[in-house]
Amino acid sequence: MSQAEWFTTYLQYENLKEMLNVILYTSQSFMSITPLLYNITYQNKEILFIHTGIVGGVVAHYYVFEEKPNKKFIELNKMTGNYNFVEGVGTNPQSIYIPIIKLVKSTLMFPIDS
Repeated sequence: MSQAEWFTTYLQYENLKEMLNVILYTSQSFMSITPLLYNITYQNKEILFIHTGIVGGVVAHYYVFEEKPNKKFIELNKMTGNYNFVEGVGTNPQSIYIPIIKLVKSTLMFPIDS
C-alpha cells in the first residue's frame, strides 16, 4: 500500500443527493469553497466523486452512478438540496452550478465491487 493510499479515506454514498450535501455544506463555510465534481469510468462503472483535502490525508466522496452523465453541470439548489443535470450555468440565484469534470485516468483506487 502506497503512502497516498494510506492517507486516502473513501466514503461511498447511498445516493447522489447525499453526496451533494457535502458540496452544500462546504459552499456555506467561511471560505466558501465549492469542490469540483469528477466523473471517471472505473472498473466498468461510472463514478462521480468529490476530492477534498484534510490535514494528514484526503477524502474521496463517491457515488457509483448507473450511467455516464450526459450533461456538463449539476444545478444544486442551496435552499432545498434538490438537483438537476443541466447543460450550462444558469441564472437561478438560489442555485450553485457545479461542473462535472470528465477524467480519463486517476491514481485513486475506489473500493467497489467488480
